[in-house]
Amino acid sequence: MKIRKTAEDILIDVISYAVMGLFGLITLIPFLNIIAKTFSEDWAVVSGKVGILPIGFQLDSLEYVITSSRFLTSFLVSVIITVAGTALSILLICVTAYPLSKKKLWGVKGVMILYVFTMMFSGGMIPNYLLIKNLGIYNTLWSVILPGMINVFNLMIVKNYFESIPESVEESAMMDGASHTRVLFTIVLPLAVPTIATITLFTAVNYWNNYMGPMLYINEPGLKPLQLYLREIILEQSDAVLSSQSVDDQLNISSEGVRSATIIASTLPILLVYPFIQKYFIKGIMIGSVKG
Repeated sequence: MKIRKTAEDILIDVISYAVMGLFGLITLIPFLNIIAKTFSEDWAVVSGKVGILPIGFQLDSLEYVITSSRFLTSFLVSVIITVAGTALSILLICVTAYPLSKKKLWGVKGVMILYVFTMMFSGGMIPNYLLIKNLGIYNTLWSVILPGMINVFNLMIVKNYFESIPESVEESAMMDGASHTRVLFTIVLPLAVPTIATITLFTAVNYWNNYMGPMLYINEPGLKPLQLYLREIILEQSDAVLSSQSVDDQLNISSEGVRSATIIASTLPILLVYPFIQKYFIKGIMIGSVKG
């Protein structure tokens, strides 16, 4: 049944969309400015005349960034950390959430209390640093991957969704001889695709943007991920970043343009993931948060 909107309702909708659009545009302004600096001519960037639209057009800054050996090395390290960390984290979360979703299992409530406790209290920076050193994984990629493998918030989302699956579905599979492992991987996980896709996105973004962990646990230049390289570009190598280039190249590339191009090159890969997971995003959050 179609509900007719009054003039007052239409006015409220117009105002709401206008306000939301305005705030959305405001949040995009810094990003648009970075994009404009990346593709603007050097003289416009140096003189500070670039706003949200590029002045002129050039690809020298972006070409310099994506062909830099240091950038490519850091990019590869970030990809390895993100892919390996996300895969291991999702696997560990799923195999942990499945037994925790069984309320009849003895000791489940006590284990959940321990997990929730870790959301409120942590050991702190120094104990974590000493733990990484004593485990012998300092200056390795495992020092960045292992600490973030279990996110309790994501664990609870998956657990709540598993609880919403009717027990009769699993019982019928077990009557046919399926084990708990087979039920999890062939029945439960396919039903939980929206939730799994959602936490996969959360986990991948966390690993990709992780800055504090690599800064504390990695000193080897060849193991520094993209976020540390980006920090060096922005804070430490303002003009020295072009020192290895010839005079002719430096005349066409500004340090500000290089910084902007580095930010774009660092942000673009994770942005490309969103369109493929967007259809699962809202559904996964709502399904996993209505219970428990």
